Amino acid sequence: MWELPWAGWKYLDQFVNYYKFWDLIRNTLVISFLKLMFGFPAALGLALLLNEIRNRWFKRVIQTVSYLPFFVSWVVIITLFSKILSPNAGPINELKVKLFGGDPIFFIGDPSWFYSIVVMSDIWKHVGWNTIIFLAAISAINPDLYEAASMDGAKRFQRMWYITLPSLKPIIGILLILSMGGLMSAGYEQIYLMRQPSNLSVSEILDTYIIHMGLRQGYYSLATVAGLFQGVVSLIIIFTANTISRRATGVSLW
Repeated sequence: MWELPWAGWKYLDQFVNYYKFWDLIRNTLVISFLKLMFGFPAALGLALLLNEIRNRWFKRVIQTVSYLPFFVSWVVIITLFSKILSPNAGPINELKVKLFGGDPIFFIGDPSWFYSIVVMSDIWKHVGWNTIIFLAAISAINPDLYEAASMDGAKRFQRMWYITLPSLKPIIGILLILSMGGLMSAGYEQIYLMRQPSNLSVSEILDTYIIHMGLRQGYYSLATVAGLFQGVVSLIIIFTANTISRRATGVSLW
């Protein structure tokens, strides 16, 4: 294969000059940033709250309930959200019409609601599972610190703010750096199942483009270039995030 002419730049040029190229980049980054912006603090907050529960039975119930959605496929979750948000007999629309009147809203098909539903469904599915690492890190904190703080008169919130959160700084930094590497991948399964003709302006992302061009249209060269572009940009982002984090906070992967 070394004697064959290199044709990669031709397909890269086609991909970059694709009329929806910037829409793909924008939608991918916006969805990824929103998931990170709301999903990461949600998992951290849930872990902190679970750590403050003293009733073991109640704590285990909450953990189990929050973990369960992670093991449910996106097909089931999106179907559930579609039924709940359906303009025809969906409970949300029925409540909205009864209280405020007006016509039902096609939430999933409405571009103005699309990002909100994507973020809410992603948090519901992953928030419990993402707390595992935080809870493991919290369990490694020296209990003598909490005991000393209690003797000094520190309340629960103060112990959380001045002991738990500072102790979690390294793991928070590492997880944020790792999350940066996934900014160019907004979640293929979830977005593909939520795509509607009416919301394509906000639901077309790099992942769906790669699958559509490669498997459905048979343009394997363009799909390969798009996947390579996605991987290279993700690598650049994670190297940049690691460098900034190392210089600013001293926390880094390498």
